[in-house]
Amino acid sequence: MTETIDELLHQHLLRADGQEDLCLATYAPSTGSRRWTALLRDVVTPKPGERTVHRNVSFTGDYMVRAAVQAAAAGLGVAILHSHLRGRGWQRMSPWDADAEQSYAHLVEAITGLPLLGMTLAGVDQAWSARTWTSTGTPVWAEGVRIDGGQLRVSWNDHLRPSPRAQDTQQRTISAWGTTIQADFSRLRILVVGVGSVGLDVAVRLAAAGVQHIAVMDPDIVKRLNLDRLIGATRRDASLGRPKVDVAVQLMRAAATAEQPDIVGHRMSVCDPEAHAIALDYDVIFSCVDRPWARAVLNSLAYTDLIPVLDGGIGIDAFDDGTGMRNATVRTHALRPGRPCMVCNKQLDPALVQIDRQGLLDDPHYIAGAGPDIGGGHENVALLSPNVSVGLLNLFVSLIAAPGGEPDPGPLRFSLSTHSLEHLDHRSSPTCYVEQTVGIGDARPTLTGAPGCEQSA
Repeated sequence: MTETIDELLHQHLLRADGQEDLCLATYAPSTGSRRWTALLRDVVTPKPGERTVHRNVSFTGDYMVRAAVQAAAAGLGVAILHSHLRGRGWQRMSPWDADAEQSYAHLVEAITGLPLLGMTLAGVDQAWSARTWTSTGTPVWAEGVRIDGGQLRVSWNDHLRPSPRAQDTQQRTISAWGTTIQADFSRLRILVVGVGSVGLDVAVRLAAAGVQHIAVMDPDIVKRLNLDRLIGATRRDASLGRPKVDVAVQLMRAAATAEQPDIVGHRMSVCDPEAHAIALDYDVIFSCVDRPWARAVLNSLAYTDLIPVLDGGIGIDAFDDGTGMRNATVRTHALRPGRPCMVCNKQLDPALVQIDRQGLLDDPHYIAGAGPDIGGGHENVALLSPNVSVGLLNLFVSLIAAPGGEPDPGPLRFSLSTHSLEHLDHRSSPTCYVEQTVGIGDARPTLTGAPGCEQSA
C-alpha cells in the first residue's frame, strides 16, 4: 500500500480509547511470474450502524455486501482490516478474527471474483500482517506487507520469510545501521535491470552487503567496446560474446556474504511481457538502462504496482572538437507515488519511447537523418560511472534506513564542473497519466512487446 493509505488506516484503526476497530477496503491484484500481490486502493469506511465497537469490534453483513458490490463494479477485491492495539509484529488470528473473516470468504469471492484479503494492524509498532481466504474458507498467509513511501517499510512474516542469519563477513555493514535494519534489508528481493557499468557495480555491492535474493536482467552480451566500463569482464568474455548477466552472476556470487545467496540472471529485456512479469516478483528495482522504452516500462511499473524503482544516469558534455569536457552531470531519483515520474522530472521523452518501440533507435539511417539528439546518450566511462552507482546506492540506503530520520530526498543532480549537488524542484504534472495509475496492478496499460529494446549503460 502507499504511505497515504497507511496513514488513513492508522487514523481509523488506532483508537484513542484503546478499543479495537475495523474497516473495509478495496484492492487491485498484481500478478507476477511467481508472486501475487494485493494493492490496497480505497478505504471503505463504515456508515452509522454498520459496525459496533465494544472492546472488540463487530460489523454487519450489509457493510460487507456494500463494499463487495463497490469493489466488483471497479474490477477490484475486498479487504477486511482490523487492529490489535496491544500487538507487536506479525499478528496471528484469534478464533473470533478467523471466524469473522472465514464466514464472508465465499460471499466476497462470489461477488468480486477475487479472494477476501484479511489484514491486522499491530498497535505497538504499527506492523501489518495479511492473509487471503480461499472460497472454501482456508487462510493463505502472505510473506510480508510493504508500505511504499519515502521510507520503504516492510512487515515480514518470519515463518515464511525468515531473516537470514548475520555473518561475520557483514560486521562492518551491520555496524552502520544495526541488526534490525540488516534483517529487514537482507530479506528484500532486489532486481537490477541493466548490468552495464552502473548496474554491475550496484549488483555486486548489494551481494557483498548481504542481500539474499538478487537478480539481474539484461539481454545484451559483452563486447570489446564494453571493456573500458565493465569492471570484472575480460577480453575472453568479449571474444566469446558472453551474456552480461552471466558475468554479473559470477561476480556477484564471488562477492556474496549471505549464508545462502539466491542470485539469478535473466537474459531478457524488461520490455518483454515475460520479463515484465518476473520484475513484478521483486520488492525494489534498480533501473540501470538508457533506452527510452525500457525506462518507460519501469517508470509505469513503479506506480501501477507500487514497487519502488531507483533510476539514474550520467550525461557527459564534451567539446565538439574532442579537446576536452565541458561538464558531466549525474541524476538520481526514486520513482514512487508522491514523487514525480520520469516524464515529470524531465528524464523521459514520451516521443522517443514510441520511436524506440518501432526499432528506429537501432536504425543508423534514421538516426543520421533525425539529428544528434536522437542518437546520443551512450557516453560513459569507468572513471565516471561510479558516480551514478554511488548515487543510486545512497538513494537505496535512504529508502530503507532513513539516516537521521531523512528518507528519499527526491530528484538530485550532481554537476562535476562545479562539484555541486542540487535538490531539483520538479513537481508532478496535474495531468500526468502515469501518476493517475497508482495501484491499478493488472489493469495497467500495456507497454511491453517484442524483446530486445534496452541497452545497459
